Amino acid sequence: MTDVETFRELQREVTEWRRYLHENPELDFQEHNTAKFVAEKLASFGINHIVTGIAETGIVALIQGEGGDGPTIGLRADMDALPIIEASNKPWSSKKPGIMHGCGHDGHTAMLLGAAKHLASTRNFKGCVALIFQPAEEVEFPSGGFRMVQEGILDRFSISQVFGMHTRPGIEIGGFGIRHGATMGSQDDFDIIVKGAGGHASTPHRTVDPVTIGAQIILGLQTLVSRKTDPMESLVISVTKLKASQAYNQIPDQVEISGTVRALASNLRDFAEREMLAAAQGIARGFGGDVDFRYLRSCPVTFNSPEETELAITAARSLVGHDSVDDNMKVTMGAEDFAYMSEARPGAYIFIGNGPTVPTHHPAYDFNDEALPYGIGYWVKLVETILPV
Repeated sequence: MTDVETFRELQREVTEWRRYLHENPELDFQEHNTAKFVAEKLASFGINHIVTGIAETGIVALIQGEGGDGPTIGLRADMDALPIIEASNKPWSSKKPGIMHGCGHDGHTAMLLGAAKHLASTRNFKGCVALIFQPAEEVEFPSGGFRMVQEGILDRFSISQVFGMHTRPGIEIGGFGIRHGATMGSQDDFDIIVKGAGGHASTPHRTVDPVTIGAQIILGLQTLVSRKTDPMESLVISVTKLKASQAYNQIPDQVEISGTVRALASNLRDFAEREMLAAAQGIARGFGGDVDFRYLRSCPVTFNSPEETELAITAARSLVGHDSVDDNMKVTMGAEDFAYMSEARPGAYIFIGNGPTVPTHHPAYDFNDEALPYGIGYWVKLVETILPV
C-alpha cells in the first residue's frame, strides 16, 4: 500500500502536463490535440492497449494487473474546456481566446494520467483497469459520456464498475466529499415559443402581446416548484433565455423562452414536462395566444451505488484519513454526464478539494495543482482497494 507522499514524487511532472493542457484548451468533440497528448503519454508509460477515436476524440486504455485474473473497473476523466474568456492571470493561462479550462478538466485528465503512470509501473493489482478519457462533458445532449456508452465501451472492454472524480472549490486541499445515492441532479432543457399577434407598440390593444404573455408564463412556472411540488423534494426550473423584438416600438408576433430543469427523481422530470406545458398553454390561451413547447431530456441523475460508494470512501480515507472525507456531503443540482456510465454500471462519483478558490465556470478559476497528488493517490488507492492482490 502507498501514502500520499509517494505521489508527491509525480507532482512536478503532472503539474507540467496540467498546465500544458490548461494553456491549450479545446471545446467539445474538438479535443484532437488533447487526445494526441494523452495517447502519447499513455504509450510512454508502456501501456500497449490504447483505443482512440471513441465518440470522435475519446480514449480507452487498458492496464493489466500482475495479480492474476479479476474484473475490469473503469476510471473516467473528462477532457473538454469551456467557451469562456479566461481572467485567471496565471502564467499558464489559455492561449486560445474565448476558450478556457474553467471546470478543472485539465486537472482531471492530468490526475488520471499520473495514476496511469504509477499503475503501469507497479501493476500491483489483479484484473484490469480501463482508463476512460472522455470528450464533451460540457455540452447538451448528446454529450461525450452518452456517446461513449452508446458506442459500447462498457461491454467492449468488459467494464463492471465505473468511477469518476471532480474538483470542488470550497473543500480543502487533501479533502474529499461524497454521498450515497443521488449526488447530482438530472438536466433537462426546454423551449417555449409564445405565439401572439404583433403590431405597433403604441396600439397594444390591437395586438395579442406575446411579451406580456411570456412574462406571465415565466412567473407561472415558478409556482410549479413553490406550490405544486413537495417542499421536501428537489426541483429547479430556471428560465435562462428570453428573445423578443429588437425594436423599441414593435410588439412582436412571438417570444422565445428557454431554460433548464433540474431534479433528483425521475417522477419530477415527468411532472415538470407535463405541468410546464399545461401551465404555458393555459396562460397563453387565456390571453388569446398559444405556445409551442419543446422539452429535451439530457443527463439523468448522477447516482452513487451502495457498494461502490463504500469502496470509494474506504480508498479516500486510506489515503487522507477518516476526518478528511465527508461521506454525507450536500447534494448539488448541477448535472454531470458521468451519470450515463453509472446508470449503465454500478459506480461512484467523488469530489476532490480545490481549496478556497473561485467556483468552477468562473473566468478566474484555475485547478489547484496542490490537489494533484491527492487525486492520483485516490485513483491508485481505489484500484488497490477493489482489485487487491
